[in-house]
Amino acid sequence: MSADVQPSAVSPASRVLRNLLRSRELAVLIVIVVLVAVTTIKNDAFLFGSTGWRDLLLTPSMLVLLAVGQTCVLVTRNVDLSVGSTLGLTAYLTGRLFIDTNLPIVLVVLAGVLMGAALGLVNGVLVAWGRVPALVITLGTMYIYRGAFLTWAGSDRINSSDMPGAFKDLGTESILGIPVLTIVAVLVLALVGYYLRTARGGRELYAIGSDPDAAELYGLKVSRRILAAFVLSGALAGLAGVVSAARFGTVSSSVGTGVEFEAVGAAVIGGVAIFGGSGTVWGAALGAFLLVTINRALPVLGISDFWQQAVVGALIVGAIILDRFLVSRQEKALVAARDTGPGSTSPGAPALAPVVPSTSGSSPESSPESSPESRPESSTESEEVTR
Repeated sequence: MSADVQPSAVSPASRVLRNLLRSRELAVLIVIVVLVAVTTIKNDAFLFGSTGWRDLLLTPSMLVLLAVGQTCVLVTRNVDLSVGSTLGLTAYLTGRLFIDTNLPIVLVVLAGVLMGAALGLVNGVLVAWGRVPALVITLGTMYIYRGAFLTWAGSDRINSSDMPGAFKDLGTESILGIPVLTIVAVLVLALVGYYLRTARGGRELYAIGSDPDAAELYGLKVSRRILAAFVLSGALAGLAGVVSAARFGTVSSSVGTGVEFEAVGAAVIGGVAIFGGSGTVWGAALGAFLLVTINRALPVLGISDFWQQAVVGALIVGAIILDRFLVSRQEKALVAARDTGPGSTSPGAPALAPVVPSTSGSSPESSPESSPESRPESSTESEEVTR
């Protein structure tokens, strides 16, 4: 007997609205709006000053690129701690190419991205095929890349006068009131977000992070996907290095120090699970925006530097605790749905009586096959007739 499948009574628009209200991204966005509003009330120059709106959009652009790349790695149940050192190396490479060569700006930008991708490739090969935990590998390459950067740069410093004006204009120019570097970050965010949501390769990254062993048994190219995630993270860190050089106009040996932890924190605050399998680049970008806005807003509100770092740390810890709570609640809901569903054998589930096929027009109760007591009597009558 088959049960009729009824269509959902909830409209698609209602489902979208319900999912939106439950999303972590909306919660982070509300916090950003409240923080900006409170800070602007305290000092209206924060938003309405000569550079207030521009700085609000421009300053997070570099961290957004790093957070997007970090998200691609985190959803596979890995982490990339070398992005800060990669950013420093590519930023210095950008300056040296302008000093030592006459390459056009486009080729210099491409060289920075390719160098970042190459450094990410090293991480990916060691993690995917070396089967070494990503935390260990990228922690080691973070120090290796930073050491190579310090050896190469030494006490040298790339100054603003060493770079062409057209390149530095990228860090100051705007289109329709939106900074160029912010537009670049949003374009990258949209492309990666679309790929992760719609492309098969993007969905496989989430499958790998949810259960790597099951993904491998299913036939997914786990090593290849993890390698691609690290390459993408390195490439975006390289692009962030180019953005840093254009944004600040100078490059020193301290560029990118500690920014890898901000990238991880931005992704986690934005809803990307540190244990892999869930999260979006949109949430990571909002997390980056929130971290940068906090660093700019708290001094205006008269809060010391110590409390700035404490607030960021509390947000990260709170995001991880919330993520584990939501995952635990979802697991309990799935177990409860399984135990009370049709065909369940748990004590709380209704038992299903076996259906005995009946002969023509007879009910299961009147059928001889359904009554164990009727079979001995019929055999006795048969013996008497025979006698």
